[in-house]
Amino acid sequence: MAARSIIEPFRIKSVEPIRMTTREERERYLAEAAYNAFLLRAEHVLIDLLTDSGTGAMSSEQWASIMRGDESYAGATSFYHFEAVIHDVFGFRYVLPTHQGRAAERILFSTMCKPGDVVPNNTHFDTTRANIEYVGARAVDLPIPQGRQPATPHPFKGNMDVAALEALIADVGAARVPLVMLTITNNSGGGQPVSMANVKAVHGICRHHGIPLYIDACRFAENCWFIRQREAGYEDRSPREIARELFGYADGCTMSAKKDGLVNIGGFLASNDETLARAESRLLILTEGFPTYGGLAGRDLEAMATGLQEVLHEDYLRYRIASTGYLGRRLTEIGVPIVQPPGGHAIYIDAAAMLAHVPARMFPGQALVAELYLAGGIRAVEIGSVMFGTTDLQTGEEATAPMELVRLAIPRRVYTQSHIDYVCEIVEDIFVQRSQIRGLRMVWQAPPLRHFTARFER
Repeated sequence: MAARSIIEPFRIKSVEPIRMTTREERERYLAEAAYNAFLLRAEHVLIDLLTDSGTGAMSSEQWASIMRGDESYAGATSFYHFEAVIHDVFGFRYVLPTHQGRAAERILFSTMCKPGDVVPNNTHFDTTRANIEYVGARAVDLPIPQGRQPATPHPFKGNMDVAALEALIADVGAARVPLVMLTITNNSGGGQPVSMANVKAVHGICRHHGIPLYIDACRFAENCWFIRQREAGYEDRSPREIARELFGYADGCTMSAKKDGLVNIGGFLASNDETLARAESRLLILTEGFPTYGGLAGRDLEAMATGLQEVLHEDYLRYRIASTGYLGRRLTEIGVPIVQPPGGHAIYIDAAAMLAHVPARMFPGQALVAELYLAGGIRAVEIGSVMFGTTDLQTGEEATAPMELVRLAIPRRVYTQSHIDYVCEIVEDIFVQRSQIRGLRMVWQAPPLRHFTARFER
């Protein structure tokens, strides 16, 4: 039997209009936004691939769950429903809801870290790194070598370099490493998955040194699907079974449920340590809210509980990974250099390779982001020297990032294949005329997380 197309495992019940714009209008809008896509108004964007965080479409069951939300200040039924789902999917004993993932990170690092500590990760994302550095600790990225080579294919390119982890612990001493983190999938490294074997290996090192292991679980379901597809011995395991094994090697996790929780707001912090959970709960009360709502409405907790179960449905994950892969294959056929193989939630264009004539100090990724918007109203995000580089405010010297990428993050259950085909056509037009693209100069910044508000000029 011939292979069949993978179709969207849902029907569309409600639609949202997209306002079409002209290039002349977009030139004005981009200049007003100082060439920073974060500063564009959403109504001026045709295809919004800035992020997959909180931008997905909720299901009919999630909307029904919202109507069941218990808005009691303390002891709400919605919290206990949410807590039961966390116990079932992740297996952790203690869970604190937060309004989003960065709030969970702030509570975790404020509780566990102190100045001078070192926190290793396969690759920290922007808010994770910023929250670690805010408390005076140092965030260290330890990807495998292939993780820094966009064109080099590897089935689990998001893995942590376990030899480098051992060397780091030996160098600084285990007492200065309050926890080790693994980000699944590895967002800053091209949305690449982490293998179960790598999770086990990192777990073994952490156990040997008495260091807790935490998972950044934002895209855990996508990572579990890659394990099922690519790792021997897991091809007949369900995503839920894979998730339970994976989190069984960890001491806790943070999650922005705006990704694989399939909601527009929400997150949580979970662990197995009662003493730690009590300390975190006190900080939660101070800055988020009572532990049974944690900065969220009861309806948000209900929608999260439903989404965390729906995201593990095999039909959904098969479609999700296939649709992202479709964009990656189309761009590869055109000749556009991307991080290979395609990741789970996004395609990452290698801006340094595509715009080889633009030096890193002129931000080739940001220049490509600007061109995507001008050419087709597509909003993307730079993951390179704008996001992860630094400027010495005394000398003006710019430290660049190891890779210059542009992420095309695909919101969940939002765009159809024709939208993605349109993206491919615009990228192809840009690729043909890429030699004409000029770099940008950063004229204002406010670290940390400067990429959200920085301003540029040609």
